[in-house]
Amino acid sequence: MTTKKTEQAPRSTKIKEPLGSRIFDIVNVLIICLLLACVLVPLIHIVAASFSVPSRFVAHKGILLWPEGFSLDSYKAVFKNMYIWTGYGNTLFIVIIGTVLNVLLSMIAAYCLSRKQVALAPTIMKLLVFTMYFSGGMIPFYLVVKGVGLYGSRWALVLPALVDTYNLIIMRTAFVSVPDSLEESAKLDGANAWTILWRIMAPLVKPTVAVITLYYAVSHWNSWFNAMLFLRDKTKYPLQLILRQILIQNDTADMTAGADYLVSETIQYATVIVATLPILCIYPFVQKYFVKGVMIGAIKG
Repeated sequence: MTTKKTEQAPRSTKIKEPLGSRIFDIVNVLIICLLLACVLVPLIHIVAASFSVPSRFVAHKGILLWPEGFSLDSYKAVFKNMYIWTGYGNTLFIVIIGTVLNVLLSMIAAYCLSRKQVALAPTIMKLLVFTMYFSGGMIPFYLVVKGVGLYGSRWALVLPALVDTYNLIIMRTAFVSVPDSLEESAKLDGANAWTILWRIMAPLVKPTVAVITLYYAVSHWNSWFNAMLFLRDKTKYPLQLILRQILIQNDTADMTAGADYLVSETIQYATVIVATLPILCIYPFVQKYFVKGVMIGAIKG
């Protein structure tokens, strides 16, 4: 009589995580939850206040997690303001034209400075980095913009800041990470520098291009200080300068004419939502490029 030996499958053994590691994970989760609350609670309060009935909102004390009633009066008042619409138009002009020029010039400059055969490229990079820490100041900047005839024009918000040094460094680092053999092969096939940049280099550094595009776009969208310096015609104001007047100077006269004066208490919150909603809608579509693009610019220098 033969006996069959049954082989038992080895039991899966779990590696016990050290106590210190578990405590570290718990502390990390708590810190992240705290940071998330610091971001979400003010945002929820702003959204809730913007949809609240003005009289009930004024009577409420503390943070709102849900609207006090429901009213669209504040949004109706915001969209009645002509300067909100002109501000949107000016901001879209600055963001679209400015970002396109920023990205194009940053890519061209970064490609030139990343090539080993370009004379004085390291020296030029050092001079560019120097501008990150030292500048002429606000008064010389104002005099230069006024001297070249850009004062009072929307181009004063675009042309003086065509290339940001930090974004240029990130873009240059991405080009440096591309193997030289690809460029050499393209040259053997008869490609010139312009073709190599847009047909070979640009597709390979697409995540970095997406990152600096978002950086430039958000910078233009949030910019208001230069507009305050160089613009006097309110119809040329970008949206953020209009928003500043509403929030800081409490300038709601254009929106509360003929309306309940209590609406001015919720108009500020509705204006914040109207001003930030486009960026919140665009960001998820480029978020996937963030980690890869930033890490490309951070690993190699």
